[in-house]
Order: sequence, then C-alpha cells, then structure tokens
Amino acid sequence: MKIKYLYQQIFSHIGVLLVAFIVLSLLFSQYIETLVYKDKTDELINYGENILLDLQQGNNRPEQVINQYANVLFGRDIQFSVFDENIQLLNPIKWQGPPLVLTEKEWRRLQSGETIVSKYDLKRFDQDVSFVAVPYIIGGRFIGGVLLTSPIQGTQEMISEINQYLLYAALFALGVSILLSWLLSQLHVKRIKKIQAATSMVSAGNYHVSVPSSNFDEIGELAKDFNQMVDKLNSSMEEIESLENRRRQFMADVSHEMRTPLTTISGVIEGLRNNMIPEADKEKGINLVSKETKRLIRLVNENLDYEKIRSNQVKLSKEEIELDELLEIIKEQLYLQANEKGNDIQIEVEDGATVFADYDRILQILINITKNSIQFTSNGTITLRGKIVEKATVIEIEDTGTGIDPGEIEKIWRRFYKADLSRTSNPYGAFGLGLSIVKRLVELHEGDITVISQKGQGTKFIIKIPLAN
Repeated sequence: MKIKYLYQQIFSHIGVLLVAFIVLSLLFSQYIETLVYKDKTDELINYGENILLDLQQGNNRPEQVINQYANVLFGRDIQFSVFDENIQLLNPIKWQGPPLVLTEKEWRRLQSGETIVSKYDLKRFDQDVSFVAVPYIIGGRFIGGVLLTSPIQGTQEMISEINQYLLYAALFALGVSILLSWLLSQLHVKRIKKIQAATSMVSAGNYHVSVPSSNFDEIGELAKDFNQMVDKLNSSMEEIESLENRRRQFMADVSHEMRTPLTTISGVIEGLRNNMIPEADKEKGINLVSKETKRLIRLVNENLDYEKIRSNQVKLSKEEIELDELLEIIKEQLYLQANEKGNDIQIEVEDGATVFADYDRILQILINITKNSIQFTSNGTITLRGKIVEKATVIEIEDTGTGIDPGEIEKIWRRFYKADLSRTSNPYGAFGLGLSIVKRLVELHEGDITVISQKGQGTKFIIKIPLAN
C-alpha cells in the first residue's frame, strides 16, 4: 500500500503530539486528583489533632469541646466522632456522628499510634467519603481517638471539571498540531518535489537545472549536494562533448594532412608501375615519394609525442643549463634553414644566465619556436634573448616576419591549427602540432609562454621558467 509522504508526515507529527499529550494529561489528572485528596485528608488530620489537643488540655468539658468543633465542622460538611479505648462514642446524646467502622487491622494500627487514612471509601459509610482516624495517646497509652469523614462528591466534581478543561485543551492542541503538521509537511513535500522534478530533468538529459538550497536542514543540504552533482555532470558532459568535437576535428585534420602525401605517393607508384614516367624523371619521382613518406612518419611521430606529453607520460630530468650554450646550439642547428630564406639569427644573453629544465625538452621547445619564426620570416632577423628576471629565466624569440593577427594569437596553440591557411605544405611544423607541444612542455616545466605580435610587424615569443629552488 502506497502512502504519500505528506500523510506520513502529518500522521507522525499528530501521533507523537497526541500520545505525548494523552500521557501528560493522564499524569496531570492523576497528580491533581492525588493532590486534592491529600489536601482533604491533611485537613481532616489537622482538625482531629486540634480536637484531641483541646480535649487533652481540659480547659473545657469534653462535651463543650466536641460541640464547639461540631458547630464549625458540620458547617463545612465534615462529620466526626470521638471514641475511647473501648470504642465507646463520647459524643453528646443529642448529636449523631459518623459510625465507627474499622477493621481489626486498622484498629491495631490505630492502637499502635498510627493515623488511619482513606482518600476515598465507597463501602463502609452511607455515602462516598474520605476519612481519617487520629489516635489519642497519653504517656504511651492508647486512650481513644477521633474519626472524621468528608464526602468526596465535591472533590470529584472539581476533578471532573479539571479533566473537562484538559479535554478542551487536548482538542485545541490537536487542532493546532494538525494545522502546523499540514503546513510543515506541505513545505517539505514541495521542496522534495522540486528535487524530484529536477532529477527527472537530469535523467532526461537536461543538466542545466538547479534547485533552491540552504543549510537550514537536511533537505536543504540535499538540494545543495544535488546542485553540485548537476554542475559536475554538466562539466563532464561539456568535456565529453569537447573531447568528441576534438576527436572529430583531429580525424578530419589528420585525414586532410595525410591525403596529399598519400595521393602523391600513390600517383608516383602507379606511374612507375605503368611506365608512364619518363626514365629521366624516375629519380625525381622516387625522391618525391621519399619526401612524402618522411612527412607521414613525422606526422605519426608528432602525434605520438603530443599524446605522451598531454597525458603526462613524459618524465622531466631537470638540470642547470647555461643559456648562452643552449642558444648557440639552436643557432647552429637552424643556420642553414635560416640562410635559405635570407634570415640572420642573433643571440643576446645576460652573463651567467641559466635555465633549470630538461635538456632534450627545452631544446625541443626552442627549436620548434625558432623554426616557426624562420618559416614566416624572409630576409629578416630572428633574435634569441636570455635573462634572469625575478627568480625566473626569461627566453625571448623575436622575428621580423609577417606577424600574427591579434585575433589569431590564442588559436595558434590548438592542435593542427595553421595561421597561414593558404600554405599546403612546408618542411617545418607542417602539421600544426609544434606549438601545441611547445605550450604543454612549458607547462610541464611549471612555466608559461606568451606571444606578442602585430600583423606585418613580426612576432615575439616569451617563455618564463622558474629557477631551481
């Protein structure tokens, strides 16, 4: 059987309040009843002790004492009888007090000096009464006693009236508890339904949902955790979508890059097989196939290297490297390539400057950037600078080439991105992987790289790598 959460809340609240109120009402009623009867019996005992005290003093005759108290007590609807050790009543003949009806056990207790108390007796007298029997002891000898009775009808009426007020209070409390339980349950159910609706939206694929949260109670904390979960799911989905887009773009770029060399290789091989290439051009065709094959190998190697770097599989072995020696090596390796385009490589290094880096990887970084500068510079200058600034080694590679449009600068770090879309092939960084590898390698060195460039005014790459601690 399905019971709505709203009704569960209402029933639980009302049940707890009702049980608590019933228990408290019963205890309170019992307490009041005990208190009232105790007060009544204490009053009777006090009168009995006063009668015996006046009798003992002997200032007046016993009949006078009894009659004096009779005038007072009978007006309060309290009956009494004075008796001796032989159970003979000492009341005047003209006065009829309550009958002396005691059991043997009660008489023995009375003789031993114990006061007999009955809060409500319903059998021995002509009406329902509370009674006490006070012993009269002189010098340790039992002389007699006083029996006092008072009807319990008035007391019961008072207790019934108290119980009636308790009932009214219980009904009022029940009504208030039902109203409060309904309001609180409705509030909680609405909050839970919001989370339920948001959960349904998430299960349907909508990760741009949010529910009101707070630290007031567990439902508010649940809503807060739900929002954090949705944010993480949304980020994960965006990342998955980005990865999927990158995968599609990667496949498209690789296919595009491989199509040209593969078409060239296929055409040359078919020409050689069918003797369609003249003998004088066969050597040229073979060289072309070799060149295009090397392009494919370089494409594969760069992709493998990029994936290793991107997934942090590259382990760096850092050491202090003299910066002037490092830049001289770059100049020597790329001198011929720069000379072919009429470029001059210059070096400007601060005395004693060093860089704390992995030798092979810092060489790879600088060669990639310098090649890029040579590629886009003709009959110009490429300047390699090195200096120490604020606990970091700063390396600058500046050229006087074609430059980069400011809107394109952030795009140059993307995989396969080519700033010059018109070129179809070039021998240096032809596949657009160089700069993406460079950026990741600089980050692995805990450094950063920035680019300053204007179209037609050249480009400057600035690398900052922290010094050894």
